[in-house]
Amino acid sequence: MDEIRLSSSRRTLYCWLLIFIFFCLPNDSSQGPNERRLINDLMRDYNVLERPVANESDPLLLSFGLTLQQLIDVDEKNQLLIANIWLSLEWVDVNLRWNPVDYNNIKDIRLAAYKIWRPDVLMYNSADDQIDSTYKTNVVVRHNGSCTYIPPGIFKSTCKIDITWFPFDDQKCEMKFGSWTYDGGAIDLRLASNEGDLSAFISNEVPGKRNVIYYACCPDPYVDITFVIHIRRRTLYYGFNLIVPCVLISSMALLGFTLPPDSGEKLTLGVTILLSLMVFLLQLAETMPPTSDAVSIIGTYFACIMMMVAFSVVMTVVVLNYHHRSQDTHEMPAYIKTLFLVWLPKILRMRRHGKYEENKKSQINNKIKELQLKERCSRSLLANVLDIDDDFRLQNSTSGYLHVASTEETPIPHSCIHTQRELNSILKELRFITSRMKEEDEANDIVAEWKFAAMVVDRVCLIIFSLFAIISTCVCLLQAPHLVA
Repeated sequence: MDEIRLSSSRRTLYCWLLIFIFFCLPNDSSQGPNERRLINDLMRDYNVLERPVANESDPLLLSFGLTLQQLIDVDEKNQLLIANIWLSLEWVDVNLRWNPVDYNNIKDIRLAAYKIWRPDVLMYNSADDQIDSTYKTNVVVRHNGSCTYIPPGIFKSTCKIDITWFPFDDQKCEMKFGSWTYDGGAIDLRLASNEGDLSAFISNEVPGKRNVIYYACCPDPYVDITFVIHIRRRTLYYGFNLIVPCVLISSMALLGFTLPPDSGEKLTLGVTILLSLMVFLLQLAETMPPTSDAVSIIGTYFACIMMMVAFSVVMTVVVLNYHHRSQDTHEMPAYIKTLFLVWLPKILRMRRHGKYEENKKSQINNKIKELQLKERCSRSLLANVLDIDDDFRLQNSTSGYLHVASTEETPIPHSCIHTQRELNSILKELRFITSRMKEEDEANDIVAEWKFAAMVVDRVCLIIFSLFAIISTCVCLLQAPHLVA
């Protein structure tokens, strides 16, 4: 037991000793005495405001480049590009040179950016609140005076969005960098390479261009470097969430012309489809910048489909109006009969019109035979009542009453005069019923003509709007520079 207690006490002592060594004793491993002496010698008479050149009339050669790490966001609404970028600045500071032999062969050191002179390079088209959004890292200084400064940052730049081919568009966003206070005679800004480094991003190129600009206010030129980021939108999201639903909704609008007018849902379907398109149009408007410079191809396609659906609602009202017309309210003009009952049915090969004419002729013949049969029956009835032959002669006076011609062989009894008056009233009622039936047949014929004209209008609209939907879809989508990214 005593040995166990002794071992535990030793462990406790070792732990406290290690804690004392790490936290209480001074740690000079991060910086040796030679490096400390070197920094003190370099910073003794150093001025951060002095441009580090041997001759003040010579410009300082500054090599500039960037490394694109990630595209964080492309804000089409506010026309902004947000990216994670590492800048790379290299220059020679003549005041930071030393002989490595004098300092234990130290060839490079790290100094804080605020302790030495560094170029005031900023992004001209920055949209950030602080303008300079870089993180101030240390500057790597070598014994020959060359300085390397690589500050990372989240850059927010303005980017004019061209929405002509949205969502099948390519965007080219510029990032312009240059010195804020030094002109071209003080700092000669040069490209580190002709394109930006994208080894950590994608294999595409970010070309850079050096520009020398003369302003009216200053005789000396100002130098800037512009990098162009070429990005392409992926269309899969917009294809499944905007284009495919729009095509399906437009096809449903075409199916509305095949719906019978008596169903009562013909107009409701058209209005519902129009409201659905409005919802998708609002969703599209939220993602696009409010600009009048250009109209997007998807906006043009939505406008065409919306016009088609709106006009289909108007034509649905016309079809329903034609379908429910009657002879009491409307009389079909001659040009409508010629157009919708003769020419268009022949072009559209609608065969119901020929059958309708044959049925109409057969109905007229049947009515004539029925009237002849009724007249024959009335003659037989009169002959039975008067007890005379069936081939007696009936004379219709202008007043419409029945008159029986008397002969010497068959004189008319006086008791049949009252019966003759009753038969005249019966014949008058039969003629009235026949005329009413004829008027109803004519009314039904007119209603059938209007309904058939409505069917013809439905068929014409179905063909025209189907062609319009197909042509507008092909024209708008096939004009895009690329459909799949």
